[in-house]
Amino acid sequence: MLTDLLLLLLPIAAASGWMMANQRGDEATTQQHKVPKDYFVGLNFLLNEQPDRAVDIFIKMLEVDSDTVETHLALGSLFRRRGEVDRAIRIHQNLIARPHLNKQQKIQALLALGQDYMRAGVLDRAERIFLEVVESGEEFSPSLRYLLDIYQQEKAWLRAIEIAEKLEVKVGESMKVNIAHYYCELATVEVSISNAEQAKKYLRKAIAINKDCVRASLIYGDIELTDKHYKAALKFYKQIEEQDPDYLTESIAAIATCYEHLGQQGELLKYLKECLHKYPRITLVLLLAQQLQRHDDLVPALEIITTYLKTHPSIRGLQYLIKLQMQKTENQNQDNLKILNELAKAILANKPNYRCEKCGFEAKKLDWLCPRCRTWNTIKPIHGLEGD
Repeated sequence: MLTDLLLLLLPIAAASGWMMANQRGDEATTQQHKVPKDYFVGLNFLLNEQPDRAVDIFIKMLEVDSDTVETHLALGSLFRRRGEVDRAIRIHQNLIARPHLNKQQKIQALLALGQDYMRAGVLDRAERIFLEVVESGEEFSPSLRYLLDIYQQEKAWLRAIEIAEKLEVKVGESMKVNIAHYYCELATVEVSISNAEQAKKYLRKAIAINKDCVRASLIYGDIELTDKHYKAALKFYKQIEEQDPDYLTESIAAIATCYEHLGQQGELLKYLKECLHKYPRITLVLLLAQQLQRHDDLVPALEIITTYLKTHPSIRGLQYLIKLQMQKTENQNQDNLKILNELAKAILANKPNYRCEKCGFEAKKLDWLCPRCRTWNTIKPIHGLEGD
C-alpha cells in the first residue's frame, strides 16, 4: 500500500514543482513551465488501477520534456521494487534512448537498467551495463559493488577477486575478508577434484590476505587430515582458537581425531580442559566427557557434565546426562529417562545451530555467506541454553 501511495505521489510532486515555477517566473517562464495535461491523465490512470496506461503516458511525456528524467528514474525504481521488472526495464530503456540526456543522467539510467536486469536474473546483460559504467569513469563504487554481487552469484571467484581489489584501491574499503573467502571457494573446487596442491596455494593466499581466516584453516586442516598428516592438521586446526574462538567447536572433533591417531590421549584431555577453562562450550564438555568415559568409568563423565550444567544450563548437556544416567538405571526409572531423552531430542530437532550476527538469519548448518544479508563471515555458532 505504501509503495502504491509513493507511486501516486510522483506525478503530483512533479506537478507541484511546475506550479512553484509558475508562481516565481515571468510570463514567458510561466508558459514554459505550464503543468502538462498528460500528468493528470496519467494520475487518473493510476487512481483507477491502470498502471500500464499510466506508464505509457509518462513515457510519452518524457519524449516531450527531458526535465522529467528524475521522475521517471524514480518511477522505474518503484516498479522494480514492486517486482514489476518489465515495466522498470521499459522506462529505463526509453530514458537511455533519448539523445539529449546529459552524461550524468545517462549513467544514472544505465545503473537503474542494470539493477532491473539483476532483479530479472539476466546477469549477463547486467554485467555488460555495469562494466560500461565502470569504463566511463563515473559512479565507480556502485558499479563495482553490483559487479561483485553478480560474480558471487555466478561463482566467478577470480573475477570477484579482481573487482574486490579494485574496490579497495578506488574506494579505500578493506575487502580482505571477502577476498580470503573467494580464495577459499577456489580451494574448495580444487579439493572436490582431488587437486590438493592447488587448493593449498589458494588457502595460503587466503591466509596471507586475512590472517584470521578461520575457513582457510579448517579446509587446510581437512586436507592434511585426509592425507593422514596429523601433526600438520593439528597446527591448522589449533590456530582457529587465535583467529576466532567462536569457531573453535567447528574443529574440535577433528582435533580429537588427530590426537587419537598420534596416540596422545593425555595431550587431548589437557587441551580440552584448557579450552573449556577459557571458552565454556557444551561441545567441549561433551567431548571431554566422552573421552573420560572411554578410558574410565561413568563417574568422571557424570561429574564434569553435572558441574558444567550447574553454571551453564544446556539442553544438549541435559540430554547427554540423561543418556549417562540410563546406563546406570534399570526398569521403570529407565523408561522415564527415555521419555525425558526423547523430549530433549524433540526440543533440539528444530532449533538452529547458527545465527548471522548482522541480520539474525538462523540455520542448522554453517554457511560462510549469509543467504539473507549476503555478508561473509557473520554466521556463527549459537551459544547458550539451546545452542553450543
